[in-house]
Amino acid sequence: MYIINKNKNNNLNEQIRADKIRLVGENRSMILKTKEALKMAREKDMDLVMVSPKAKPPVCKIMNYSKFLYEQSKKTKMARKNQKIVEMKEIRLSATIEMNDIEVKANNARKFLNKGNKVKVSIRFRGRQNNYTNLGRNVMNVFVSKVGEIASMEKAPKLEGNNMFMILAPKKK
Repeated sequence: MYIINKNKNNNLNEQIRADKIRLVGENRSMILKTKEALKMAREKDMDLVMVSPKAKPPVCKIMNYSKFLYEQSKKTKMARKNQKIVEMKEIRLSATIEMNDIEVKANNARKFLNKGNKVKVSIRFRGRQNNYTNLGRNVMNVFVSKVGEIASMEKAPKLEGNNMFMILAPKKK
């Protein structure tokens, strides 16, 4: 098949410089000279690919290299496709928020959590509110109690500067 090496990780065909190699295949393993293995690969109209260059002697395999690369790219695409990307949604509250507004914000948080997203709940303290951060902590605790059946607290309420925030993650089923 005689392919130009597209992937620099694997040496193939004439790029293999070792005198002797270990040829592995279907239920067999043998040590031969590189020229003999290359000849066997050409007879089968395939490539001799170095699988493990650091072994003594280097391990090689006879295969269709372009098909091998295609299957590798398919595997990586499937792995990428099956990955779940978790987004972080933010809900802002205030220290003086009313109970009805907390309920509305909690409903929005439930929607985000049901979709599998994490929710960052934040409160910004302004002016004199900085002296009453305990009110903000109480609001956070009420909020957690509203969404507690579907959310677990990943990061507890923490005050950083003028902002207090916590992170909620969906409960694992």
